[in-house]
Amino acid sequence: MFKVFIIGGYGNFGSYIAKALNDDKNIELVISGRSVNKATQFCQNLKRAEPYQLDYKQNLNEALGDIRPDLVIHTSGPFQSQDYSVAQACLQHHCHYVDLADARNFVTNITDLNHSAKTKGLCLISGASSVPCLSAAVIDKYIKHFKLLTEIDYGIAAAQQTNRGLATASAILGYVGKPFKTQIEGSEKDIYGWQNIHYEHYPEIGKRLLGNCDIPDLSIFPDRYKDLKTLRFYAGTEVRFMHLGLWGLSWFVRWGLITDLTKLGRFLVKASHWFDWMGTNKSAFHMHMSGIDQGSRSKTKSFYLIARQGHGPYIPCMPAILIARKMAGGIHFQKGAYPCIGIITLKEYLDTLSEFDISHTMND
Repeated sequence: MFKVFIIGGYGNFGSYIAKALNDDKNIELVISGRSVNKATQFCQNLKRAEPYQLDYKQNLNEALGDIRPDLVIHTSGPFQSQDYSVAQACLQHHCHYVDLADARNFVTNITDLNHSAKTKGLCLISGASSVPCLSAAVIDKYIKHFKLLTEIDYGIAAAQQTNRGLATASAILGYVGKPFKTQIEGSEKDIYGWQNIHYEHYPEIGKRLLGNCDIPDLSIFPDRYKDLKTLRFYAGTEVRFMHLGLWGLSWFVRWGLITDLTKLGRFLVKASHWFDWMGTNKSAFHMHMSGIDQGSRSKTKSFYLIARQGHGPYIPCMPAILIARKMAGGIHFQKGAYPCIGIITLKEYLDTLSEFDISHTMND
């Protein structure tokens, strides 16, 4: 049996990963978290799973020594303020490592551990999530349609009626109103978190408000796709006044009147559920790719994912699910420490998402 140890296994993303891996006969799960009671209760609905009480900042080495997993999946964010102690513990105990980080520096700098991972014959894979894994898979699939791919504009529109974790909220609040760099018209420029708000029109679900978000792609993609001149990523809430409220707070941060919105995270997550009746369980991902086609004509291709029935969280969880299934099935990945790019094709991603109420379209 291939043993998968999920840090935060009964949490927002960890629970989706555990449920998806539950039917794989090659996998045995260990569900860890601070509450052994919650872990035990969650395991009751799984076939081959055991609970483990874990505070990864305190007893991780003891846990890895006890469990001896083949793979650790780290879902406990936010990753913006974390170091690589979990990945380094995996090196010490000789097990593979995958995380769902979307923190720009965290994912980009995982390569600092590349030599150690290669020496020990292990995979340390960071950013196994919608960004940069899905976003790179979409580009890699359709880049052949372009002689020059010069502009990418993409984003995520969240559903109101879905699980919302404090870690995700804290990650967003950490950069709302703060400057970060992205490629615009051929040079790096500062933009501000949650600003540049605009509407994106999605098939089936209609208009959603979006604003600037800071993600690993903004550092990784200009080197990966050499012809890129402009790269913009956005995200947004479904209920418009909530999105506009956060946009308003972004100005207070930008003007220096508020320094840290993360302190409001717990309250804002709780308060957001008061308005679930105003939204739906439908979320979306889009990507507009523009440039010059093989005939030297201007070209734009637009890719959309639409998730229904609250299945949206399976989209960022899918890379970790696929990696675990592949490893359990005997498929080997390149050894080393690197961002989760180029190891899962768009077809693999979409084929597995078809298990859920998630569909995709591509428009020219």
